[in-house]
Amino acid sequence: MNLSQEEADLFFRLMWELQFYVNRKLDIVPGVESSEAYKALDKDDKLKVRKVLYERMDLLEEFVSENPSHLSNEELQIVRSWRHRVAGEFFVLRHLKRYSIFISAGKRERVYGVLGLYDSLEDMMYGQPLPVWVEAVLLPFKGRTIYDGLLIYRNIIFGSGIRGNLNETYQAAKQADTIIESLEPGVEPERKPKRKKPVRDWGPVVDGILETTEQLKQAENVFQTRAFSVLKASARLAQATTHDPDKLDEIAQQAKGVQRALRQLETALSRAGWYDF
Repeated sequence: MNLSQEEADLFFRLMWELQFYVNRKLDIVPGVESSEAYKALDKDDKLKVRKVLYERMDLLEEFVSENPSHLSNEELQIVRSWRHRVAGEFFVLRHLKRYSIFISAGKRERVYGVLGLYDSLEDMMYGQPLPVWVEAVLLPFKGRTIYDGLLIYRNIIFGSGIRGNLNETYQAAKQADTIIESLEPGVEPERKPKRKKPVRDWGPVVDGILETTEQLKQAENVFQTRAFSVLKASARLAQATTHDPDKLDEIAQQAKGVQRALRQLETALSRAGWYDF
């Protein structure tokens, strides 16, 4: 997913105006007399100005206050929102329909939903095996999260352990609905309302299953006994999730019961000489 052509044009126009202002203030690249001339600079010169901008965000406040480019209030608000940038190292884990998943590197992992600019990040990274390690600066833009146009890649192949940990971080954020889609405090991204499917009340069905399993009292051998225990514990767990889905302590307790029953079954198999678990 990426910005529209019009939105991408707006982003780069505002960014070039801001960077031109910083360059004019500090004369980082001499001889640049207009934002159009700045736009035409090569990448290395722009990188010098970009570096100073992120080190001197007070200049962003000055730009918004002076408004030398005669921007509209809406455009100034976009630039002002860039105070909430997030810069650092990230793992690009996967590309979804809505955005690409970035996970910040380091001890405090955060999961971001990031849009491309003119092209989707999936198209830009075409052929690169995920996850991809990048250096990036994430910026808010109209209630969404984008990057500032530059990604620095490092060619690293990650093992199954790291991939598994990253996927678990993503799945946890997805389940908890904590994927960061907007960097601006208090700004919620626009989302299409989801059509809720009618959910069947499984309570009576699960109750019936539990009642049936509780009748399994006699078994022919130890394996059947332990299997019946697994079945009963699983039915109690299903009942807990059906009747009291918000009582996580109760669900966890019943889940432990399932684990305990499974361990007892594994012990019985091990005693019989079967060790391949």
